[in-house]
Amino acid sequence: MSPRIKVLGVFAILGFLLGEVAYVMYNWVIPGLIALFPVILELEWLYWGLLGSLTTVVVLVIWATISSVR
Repeated sequence: MSPRIKVLGVFAILGFLLGEVAYVMYNWVIPGLIALFPVILELEWLYWGLLGSLTTVVVLVIWATISSVR
């Protein structure tokens, strides 16, 4: 199997997993937090910003882990 197909497969799996995490966050975690802290978390920009920053940090950690030192 060529390295390009392996890389594409890994990114496809990572994208699928990130989509599943976003689905769980959007349907279960965020409504639960809104019920606990209604005033703060009614601001939609807040939790979308947090989700974006979390996704960026996860992608950065994965990239730093798999990249080699040259």
